[in-house]
Amino acid sequence: MVSEMKPKVLIVEDEFLVALNLKRILSDLGFETVGIAPDMQSALQYAECKPDIALVDVNLRDGETGPAIGVTLAQKYGTSVLFVTANPKRVIDTEAGPIGVLSKPVNDNEIAPVLDFLMSHRQGNTALPPRNVRVFN
Repeated sequence: MVSEMKPKVLIVEDEFLVALNLKRILSDLGFETVGIAPDMQSALQYAECKPDIALVDVNLRDGETGPAIGVTLAQKYGTSVLFVTANPKRVIDTEAGPIGVLSKPVNDNEIAPVLDFLMSHRQGNTALPPRNVRVFN
């Protein structure tokens, strides 16, 4: 019997309790978390696992490195990147690959529709984003 591959998600977040809660929600929804990265160095190490999706905070342990991480994950690894930040205005729309931004705080019940949108987008489908997601052009 062939087991169905779970979509892989990288969490780039330096607030450990926030990241653990997100990991729990992802697991409950059938996603595999490849890692929790609090900074650029660990995010790029986990990127070698080729995550399908990355949820990336802007301000991390090593500073405001989230945007650069997001661009690298999207361009080099083909990861669908969504910024998840309390500072959404700090993330500008570039043609570099990240899909959009979700403002913190995020309620647990908002995660499933966001992941559905990201997976649909990843598969090339045109889906309407959840109202709390600002999609880049």
